[in-house]
Amino acid sequence: MSDDLDVLLKTRGQTAELGANVTAALFDLSGQAVFACGDGTLRLRDGDGYQTLQAHDGAVLALAAHPSGGVVSGGDDGRLVWTKTGEVRELAKFGSKWVEQLASFTGKGALIAAGVGKLVHLFDAEGRKLRELAHPSTVTGLAFDSKGKRIAAAHYNGASLWFTGSTAAPRVLEWKGSHTGVVLHPEGTSLVTSMQENALHGWTLPEGKHMRMSGYPAKTESMGFTKSGKWLATGGADTLVLWPFFGGGPMGKPPLELGLGEGIIKRVACHPQHEVVAVGFSSGLGLMIDVPGEKVLPLCAPGRGAFTALSWNAAGTHLAFGTDTGFVGLVNFSG
Repeated sequence: MSDDLDVLLKTRGQTAELGANVTAALFDLSGQAVFACGDGTLRLRDGDGYQTLQAHDGAVLALAAHPSGGVVSGGDDGRLVWTKTGEVRELAKFGSKWVEQLASFTGKGALIAAGVGKLVHLFDAEGRKLRELAHPSTVTGLAFDSKGKRIAAAHYNGASLWFTGSTAAPRVLEWKGSHTGVVLHPEGTSLVTSMQENALHGWTLPEGKHMRMSGYPAKTESMGFTKSGKWLATGGADTLVLWPFFGGGPMGKPPLELGLGEGIIKRVACHPQHEVVAVGFSSGLGLMIDVPGEKVLPLCAPGRGAFTALSWNAAGTHLAFGTDTGFVGLVNFSG
């Protein structure tokens, strides 16, 4: 393992071995780092160590920041749980059905959405259920728009776009095949899904024109728009594939490819303030990529398991990541 590739971890990072597969990571509203694990625990950064809370009986499948602090998690035990200041509170129980998808919106009219089978359950910040949104097949991805006015759900043969404050039927965007994830453009001008067949599909909004983005050697498991909305950063290749969402793109324009590495990119995380993307590979290699300058900075060396989690805090001063072997890192970019 190259010490040079670990320079950020050595000079600005803190690492730990959690002993369980990391399934998700994020920072809550207070800036506390939280890691979800396959053994049903949440690991909360506490001083120089971690507080362990048993949130689920089985794997934690989904994690989101709770709009009132702490985190909300879903598991294969069929439970939706709110964890805050060391207290674990069950918000809902869905029997034997897994809670596989979560999304939250923090701000005026704060919302939590849980995807369970074909239904999306919409809750307010206090955990009161507002309504259920029914889909033709299992929901495989959820995303709120930047104002919390709409929520997109990926499913078989397309995606559905709902108004969160209305009981009206959704706008259904159709494209045959298995759609596995969804993102909305920061300005609400397009919706993109990842697909099982190593491709992405998108629609312009409100027109609904189709956008086809293909050529990946593997399935795209992670994607996100950069702060400006100019680029859609995607995994699924041995480089970061960035599709241009400006100047009439992405159709008819080739993607920008940066950061050639070892293995396939499994996770991407776009910086909340700058045109910078953190990426994590199947080999365990981590990179920081400055998109306008086309510069690449090593984050960590390979060899500690495939990336399974990668997230910035709201200010963009700290980055959290985890792997399938239970290795986690926190990197401080402030100062």
